[in-house]
Amino acid sequence: MFVDTPEEVRDADVSAIASLDEPTRRRLYDHVVRQSAPVSRDEAAAAIGLARKTAAFHLDRLADESLLDVVYERRSGRSGPGAGRPAKLYRRSAKEVAVSLPDRRYELAGRLLAQAVEESDATGEPVRAVLHRKAEELGTQLGEQNRTDLFELLERYGFEPRHEDDAIVLGNCPFHALAREHTQTVCGMNLHLLRGVLGGIDETGTEARPAPGPGHCCVRLQPTA
Repeated sequence: MFVDTPEEVRDADVSAIASLDEPTRRRLYDHVVRQSAPVSRDEAAAAIGLARKTAAFHLDRLADESLLDVVYERRSGRSGPGAGRPAKLYRRSAKEVAVSLPDRRYELAGRLLAQAVEESDATGEPVRAVLHRKAEELGTQLGEQNRTDLFELLERYGFEPRHEDDAIVLGNCPFHALAREHTQTVCGMNLHLLRGVLGGIDETGTEARPAPGPGHCCVRLQPTA
């Protein structure tokens, strides 16, 4: 089975968002996503004031970019012989498209924080202790699922690693805005996440240590003392 690389996924998302820079295509996209039911080419063309052929071209381009889904329905309400061909209809895609430069992973942080609050509420265990445990468990899973080069794994999740002497400095924090406003909570979560990654990938010669400073992530990976 072939799996898209992070670069391929990012390139596809950039292409999808760039396609909306064309004004007519953006108007068609905005019209379709505002509707409660799938929209035909004729309906979209009439609503925007376009030729049907022009509307069809742009709708298909939006579908090619995974911004719209294509479905086929018989609008007559009839079925069987004589009911006619199903109409090609368009609706908002279920796929989420996002591009962030530098790379940010706020959804991952949000899930960990929500899990920690819920489990703490249910068990009485301090939220921060639960958060650290959940982050390390997730990091372990990521490492076990991606038993490959550590540097490649860090790049995949947006840390922008670079070698400095015998250490790995992380040039980007995927949780930057959260870490800036909630430093102790988020940097602690990140530290345990990366400790889990090292354990999961079985990188026994490297450890994650707090190393806050401007221009890089608050965690540094360095040879085990």
